[in-house]
Amino acid sequence: MKLRTSFQARIAGVLIMLLLIVVVAVFLAVKAATQDAVRQQAQAQLEVGTRVFEGLLEMRGKRLRDAVQLLAADFGFRDAVASADSATIRSVLLNHGARINATDMFLLGMDGTVLASTVAQIPEGTPFPYIQALRDLKGKNQSMLIVPLQGQPHLLVDSTVMAPLPIARVVMGFSMDNDLAQELRSLSGLQVSFLSVVHRLPGQIISTQPEALFESLRGVMMSTSSDHMQMTEHQSLSFLSKTLRLGSISDIDGEVVALLQSPLDQAMQAFAPLDEKLFWITLVALAGSLIGTLLLARSVSLPVRELAQAAQRIGDGDYSTPVVLARSDELGLLAGAINSMQSGIAEREQQLAHNALHDGLTGLPNRALVMERLGSAIAAKRAVALLYLGIDNFRAINDSIGPEGVEQLLQIVGEQLLLPLRPGDTVARLSGNEFLLLVHNAGTDAAVAVADRLQRLLLKPQRIGEHDIAMDACIGIAVYPANGDSASELLQRASIARQDAVQMPGRLQVYEDGRDLAHQRQISLIRDLRHAARNGELILHYQPKLDIRNGGVRQAEALLRWQHPQFGNVSPAEFIVLAERTGSIQILTNWVIEESMRQLAEWARRGLHVQLSVNISADDLLGGDLPDRVADLLKLYRVPAEQLIFEITESAVMREPEQSLNVLNRLRECGISLSVDDFGTGYSSLAHLKRLPVQELKIDQSFVRNLDETSEDAVIVRSTIEMSHNLGLKVVAEGVEYEHSLRLLERWHCDTAQGYLISRPLNAVAFEAWIAKSHTSPSLMVH
Repeated sequence: MKLRTSFQARIAGVLIMLLLIVVVAVFLAVKAATQDAVRQQAQAQLEVGTRVFEGLLEMRGKRLRDAVQLLAADFGFRDAVASADSATIRSVLLNHGARINATDMFLLGMDGTVLASTVAQIPEGTPFPYIQALRDLKGKNQSMLIVPLQGQPHLLVDSTVMAPLPIARVVMGFSMDNDLAQELRSLSGLQVSFLSVVHRLPGQIISTQPEALFESLRGVMMSTSSDHMQMTEHQSLSFLSKTLRLGSISDIDGEVVALLQSPLDQAMQAFAPLDEKLFWITLVALAGSLIGTLLLARSVSLPVRELAQAAQRIGDGDYSTPVVLARSDELGLLAGAINSMQSGIAEREQQLAHNALHDGLTGLPNRALVMERLGSAIAAKRAVALLYLGIDNFRAINDSIGPEGVEQLLQIVGEQLLLPLRPGDTVARLSGNEFLLLVHNAGTDAAVAVADRLQRLLLKPQRIGEHDIAMDACIGIAVYPANGDSASELLQRASIARQDAVQMPGRLQVYEDGRDLAHQRQISLIRDLRHAARNGELILHYQPKLDIRNGGVRQAEALLRWQHPQFGNVSPAEFIVLAERTGSIQILTNWVIEESMRQLAEWARRGLHVQLSVNISADDLLGGDLPDRVADLLKLYRVPAEQLIFEITESAVMREPEQSLNVLNRLRECGISLSVDDFGTGYSSLAHLKRLPVQELKIDQSFVRNLDETSEDAVIVRSTIEMSHNLGLKVVAEGVEYEHSLRLLERWHCDTAQGYLISRPLNAVAFEAWIAKSHTSPSLMVH
């Protein structure tokens, strides 16, 4: 009995020892994994903090550069410099420096001699010690210089005083003191230290760290190379540190060193609960191992091996492979706890990484990610457009459908904003009703076209519960490099443009920064074009077409006119091109076709029957739904299809020949007559017309306007008429302005003439009156 008890005790002791080994291995692996995770997080924080640090210095330098350029351009100051008025110069330097909190103000001669100084160590009449460094800075196209002035880091910028030739240089600077270090710490979350080194001797250290650590910090800053990350310890405190060489002046052997540090001890405290849980799991496992030692002895090796392997995987950073251990005892509990711990760590890491860069509701990138991508595009010198979109009626929508409905709507908006973008572009959500869109390789025109499509998408009502919600979107646009050279500047200017867009009728505005009036007009026309029909700004004019053979008028061409509320009458040659470029041409075509049928129906009720020509664009032929729309409108207005002629250009058909032929054949089946407009300016020949179901050919006015029997145009026009008749086509000559041209066309048996000789385009009332007069006085048809 004693031997049996002793054996069980030994087995229990062995099992307890093995379990202790496993638990320690798991604990150490988890500890190593958590320490590695902390180091990686600290490294990421240090990298982000470095960018924040450099960005703040750049912003400070830019503000100082703007101030010194403003001072250099001041007329009074230039006059004082030109007249060597030292009292005025010193007063201006002191006053201007006080306004912008500059600590160092210098006026230098073009040879580098100090003419005026606010720093006692650099008196007037002495050579400025950093004049060569400033000249080198200009050659490198950089804007600021960091130097160890008076034993402390100073940031300097300069500007040339012109009158009108260069007469002096103004240098301003500010001390990189404890206030700057504290501000950098508050923005980046890092400990910040500065050190000036002159003649390889360290100066006074400026740091957010306690003074007791200064000596240790100085040693690290003097011995570490630039941009190198390393683990450092200062009085038992651990940090991940990065040294930056901010400025080096070779001729006097001086430089400024910055040290950025991320504390590791505070981050490790977040994992203390995990250590406590692991400790309690160990106690439970030890207590369970004392029960049933003999039974456990047979099966203990395999679970231990699996647990050790799991610990190794966790230590290696593998959180995806679970521990498979189908047991209900303590080892099974331990395996489950390890799985729970492993999945918890993996989920927290994934969630933290995703939440840091994405919006929780829509899943879209957030401000940080889109600004990082914008900064990368700017650094690569790629053209990029930033669209700042806000939903103006968001509060009313929230009151109407409630918070849950708003969340559903925002998710729909996030999906819709992706539709007009290309792969590689970015949509980000800033706040409740604001979004940023980053469009790569896009200038102002392309950005406006994208914004126009976005507004049309958002204006379509969305069904949320029992409500149909239409969103009123305001969009501001800023583009790089035209509107700024930094990510923050572009964001600010896009926001300003969005605020301006609230006051604009089209809710769309490009940041105004030196753009010419013609471009401003073009943006306004694109913005207002899609609303022109709804606002009653469009009107059709009708130009009579003379039947040369019988001298009567039974045809006319419908010509679109736009009466813009700001610019007055806008030429079709201007706005039609813009409509085709932005995809709004189908809106105009639909309006023209329907208005033409409505007018034909109205004239028919008053006994006037004419055949009307309407121009069709290439986009209408590519859509495929034009024949169905036309058929529906013919039924609605009860207009015979024979009263309509659709004019198409050669280039429109040649863009997608097969698709265009399909649409044209379907239109012809509806009874619509077809005409080739502007013949002679495209790339097709008369032989190509055999494939087209057209009945008419229209000779471009460039061949007809100055038609003379001895000109080369006469040969072209006469040959075209003869060949067209041989193909069974009627011929229309547009641009007829002179009597002798009409007589030549009559002699060559042209069918129809159109131009100012017959009549200018007339509105509906004037056209009807003109037709009435022409019937009573046929001689009025040509005047």
